[in-house]
Amino acid sequence: MASSASAQSIQQRKVDSVFEQVKKYFNQKNSDAIYNMAGADFQKELNIDAFAQVTQKQLFSLGKIRESSLVSFVNNNVATYKLKLDSITLQLLMSLDKHDKLELFLFQEYQEPIGNKTALVQTSNPLRTAMDKQVDSVARIYIQKSTTVGLSIGIIKDGKTTIYQYGETIRGYKKLPNEDNFFEIGSITKTFTATLLAYYVNQGKIKLTDPITKFLPDSVVANPALKGITLVQLSNHTSGLPRLPDNLIEHATDALNPYKDYTAPFMYAYLKNCKLNSKPGEQYLYSNLGVGLLGSILETISSLPFNQMVHDIITQPLNMQSTSQFLNPLLLPRFLAEYNAGGQATPAWDFDVLAPCGALRSTLSDLLIYTKANMHPGNEELSKAMILTHKITFNKDVKIGLAWHIITVNGVDYIFHNGGTNGSSSFLAFNADKNIGIVVLSNAAESTDAVGSGILKEIQ
Repeated sequence: MASSASAQSIQQRKVDSVFEQVKKYFNQKNSDAIYNMAGADFQKELNIDAFAQVTQKQLFSLGKIRESSLVSFVNNNVATYKLKLDSITLQLLMSLDKHDKLELFLFQEYQEPIGNKTALVQTSNPLRTAMDKQVDSVARIYIQKSTTVGLSIGIIKDGKTTIYQYGETIRGYKKLPNEDNFFEIGSITKTFTATLLAYYVNQGKIKLTDPITKFLPDSVVANPALKGITLVQLSNHTSGLPRLPDNLIEHATDALNPYKDYTAPFMYAYLKNCKLNSKPGEQYLYSNLGVGLLGSILETISSLPFNQMVHDIITQPLNMQSTSQFLNPLLLPRFLAEYNAGGQATPAWDFDVLAPCGALRSTLSDLLIYTKANMHPGNEELSKAMILTHKITFNKDVKIGLAWHIITVNGVDYIFHNGGTNGSSSFLAFNADKNIGIVVLSNAAESTDAVGSGILKEIQ
C-alpha cells in the first residue's frame, strides 16, 4: 500500500525497525543480541554458538556498517539492504516471522540492480494534455525498470475516464496491453469478499458482530483462542490470526503456486490448535488467512462457492463480464504473461479455500466499472452493501472499513486497496467527493503503489 496507514508500509516499518537494531548490535559486535532477535525456526537451524562463530569470524571482521539503504522490499516480506562496511559492500536479505522475529537473515556479496531499459518503452499515451504528461512522468519511471513488462492505467476524473497503456503483454512481443486483458488482482479480491459480507449482513442472514465459532465445525470451535473473533474482525484484519497459516507451505506441492493445494481440511486442522498474535479487536495485523476464512464462512451461509457468490451478487448486476476466479479456454488468451520480482516469467497462482483473499482475475475495463460503482452507489442492494464496506470499523494506527483501507495522499483521503502476487501488482483508489478514481494493473511483481499514489499526487 502507498501510505503510512497501509499494511505494506506497516510491515516495512517493522522490518526497518528490526534492521536498525541489528545494525546497532552488529557494530557493537554483539552476536548474542542479534541471535536473540531470531525466531524459533531460525534458532532451530542454527544454535547460538554456531551463530556466534559465523558472525565473529566471517562478518564482524569486515568492520562496522558505515552506510545502509533499503534496496527492495519484495512481496511485503523480504527486505534487501545495501551495507557499506569498512572493507566491503554487502547486501542483507531479511524477513520477519509472525512474531516479528528474524526469519530470513542472509548476508551476500552486494549485487548492483540490473539497469533500466535503455530504449523508451512504447505507450498509448498521446502526451497532449496536462494529465497525459503528469501520468507519463510517473508511469515512465515504473515501466522503464528492467523487471517490469506491461502496465495498464485507468483514471476517472470529473466524470471522464481516460486509459493509458504501457509496455508489452509478453516480453519481446511488442504488443501493448489493452483494457480487456486479464490480470491477477491479488488482494483487491478482499474488497469483493467484504462486499459479499456486507450484502449478507444487509439481508439479515448474519451480523458483523457474529462470533466466527457460530459457523465453524465443532472440532475447530473447541479451540478457546477462536471464541472472541467476530466476522468484522476477519474483514478488518483485527482477528489476531496470522498473515498465513503455519501449515500452508508443507501442503504446497508447487513452490510457485503455494495456495493451489491448500484445502478446507488443512485450514481447519490449523485452526484447531492455532494461537492468536493479539487479542481480537485490539490490533491491526494483515491476514490472508482471516479473509480466506471469512469467505469460507460466507460459502457456508450461502451454500454457494466463492466465485458463484461474486458472480451473482457483484459482477452480474454490474455487467462485469471479465472478472472471475476461473478463466475458460476462450478467455485465457487475454490473460497476460506474468513476471516475478527478478523479471523472470512465472506462473499465475491458483487458489482453493483461501480464494477469497486473492484469487480473482479481472481487466482494467471491469475494475473501472467496479470503481465507479463504489464511488457513486445507488439504492439497490449491491450499492447498499458497498456503502457499508466504506464505513470505518477500526481506527488505531490504520483506518479501515470492511477490507477497504483509507490512505492519505497529499492531505486527501482515498478509499483504497492494492494487490500483489508472485507475478502481478495492482492498485485501486477513489475519492467520491473529488470525483477521482484510479486503477493500476501490472503483469509484474514490482509494486504499483508508487505509480498509483504518484499519479494521485499529480492530478488531484
